[in-house]
Amino acid sequence: MKYRTIGSTDGSRRDVSVLALGAMLFGSRTDEETSFAVLDRYVEAGGNFIDTSDNYAFWEDGGQGGQSEELLGRWRRSRGVGDEIVIATKLGARPLAPGTSYTDNPEGLSAKVIRESAERSRERLGVAKLDLLYAHIDDPTVPQSETVEGFAALVAEGTVGLLGVSNQSVWRVDRARALASASGLPGYEVLQYQHSYLRPRTDIPSDLFPDGSLGGTDAQLISYLKAEPALTLVAYSPLLTGAYTRTDKPLPPDYDHPGTPARLAALRDVARETGATVNQVVLAWQLGGPLPVIPLAGASSVAQLEENLAAVDLELTPEQRSRLDAAH
Repeated sequence: MKYRTIGSTDGSRRDVSVLALGAMLFGSRTDEETSFAVLDRYVEAGGNFIDTSDNYAFWEDGGQGGQSEELLGRWRRSRGVGDEIVIATKLGARPLAPGTSYTDNPEGLSAKVIRESAERSRERLGVAKLDLLYAHIDDPTVPQSETVEGFAALVAEGTVGLLGVSNQSVWRVDRARALASASGLPGYEVLQYQHSYLRPRTDIPSDLFPDGSLGGTDAQLISYLKAEPALTLVAYSPLLTGAYTRTDKPLPPDYDHPGTPARLAALRDVARETGATVNQVVLAWQLGGPLPVIPLAGASSVAQLEENLAAVDLELTPEQRSRLDAAH
């Protein structure tokens, strides 16, 4: 395994594996025995960066989520896992009531919600401190100063380490970070957005965010990351939930444009040249790029995890990377 440092201050800086493990469906669609096996193998391989959320996976049973955090808590206790494993979680997108969603009835990012949701997450995970806590979605109904101060208070109390943000427009992220900086408070240092080799259209809503809110990495976000080298991008759904290789998983509608076939062709060419799978090339392309990107990939079996882990040691040549980048 290889590692990357996230965080820019001594008190919160952590060394995490360059491949993060997504636990979204652990404890719901992925049963406990399989989830434990995947987690055990990931740690055995040197992985130490696990991602979840307080609303995972509410859509599986029409509830409010919490299954993933609860399973991770049981796994931690059964294995004697301590703070050597970095667990990231998120808040703000938990449905307020069963049968609703983050698009129509989210908890939001008030100071009260931040405190209460973080406490529930710590209880479910069985930890005294959340290593990395994200604002999962935006909440325009709450003043950003309240949200910034709410997260910073938890850091000051020692119940949260690093702060992150997900699925918010770049100008909102920058404004929140500026508010924190002006007040001498900790701000967002890790950004989690959907990011893969194929590029989606930005003029139509994505499957994940049908209301038109931001979910994916766009040109503005890439530009922002280049301008702010202390930030790290955690790239969720890098393998597009299997759409690169599975015929039963078609690409989402926002990937239906003339540039997709050319990039797929380049991707398959490089996979043939390297003897790797298409999925491994996608992960290696992210891992070896100029920006600090940590792919966040889930796995529903140990075999899937093994395929992903092998990408960590796949080195693309400069010519292969140039060819992949130039395809459009």
